[in-house]
Amino acid sequence: MGDDISGWDVLDAAHEALRKAVSGIPAGGWDLPTPCSEWSVTKVFKHAVGDQLGFAATLTGEGGPAFNPFDPPAEPGADPSAELEDALTRAARAWAAVDRDAAEVPTPVPPNRMSPWMGSTACALDAAVHAWDLAVATGQPSPLTPELAGPLLEVARQIVDPLRPWGAYAEALPDAPSGAPSGDTAAALLRYLGRDPHWTPAA
Repeated sequence: MGDDISGWDVLDAAHEALRKAVSGIPAGGWDLPTPCSEWSVTKVFKHAVGDQLGFAATLTGEGGPAFNPFDPPAEPGADPSAELEDALTRAARAWAAVDRDAAEVPTPVPPNRMSPWMGSTACALDAAVHAWDLAVATGQPSPLTPELAGPLLEVARQIVDPLRPWGAYAEALPDAPSGAPSGDTAAALLRYLGRDPHWTPAA
């Protein structure tokens, strides 16, 4: 797995997962708790939007989010779907304009220069994991298929550890206990990112 998988295909799938998760948030669901400690559905949504805008801005030099993604607003705004679509469109267009044969491109996360495949998959990682956060918080099925989780886990193992001290990701959880089903790539990804694959709002 690696450069033989198109980062843009992974990014498209991750964007669609986030789009679907947001469309499934019920009217009264914006204040529900999420796997992100102390962050509501609204805050995770806003953070996810801000991160996509941040990737787009780093690539294009255009303006990024109007708020700090790590201190996101507590209100979803008048039209969350339109806000999300704008962010996803800007990110997708920015990556589509990248030369896929370039040695590296700028990214807003360390090491701040990555190959186009790694950078676009890092952008996908952010979208897909927050899609999972929103989905499980609001009673939706997990969007992390094995096909999507595989490349995300590969990139996560290369970029996440330096981000943990800054609070971007929690410490990795222990591997699945002995006797648990093997080969669950999505669960392995979530544990690596410090998330309990079996998290529920009551946990």
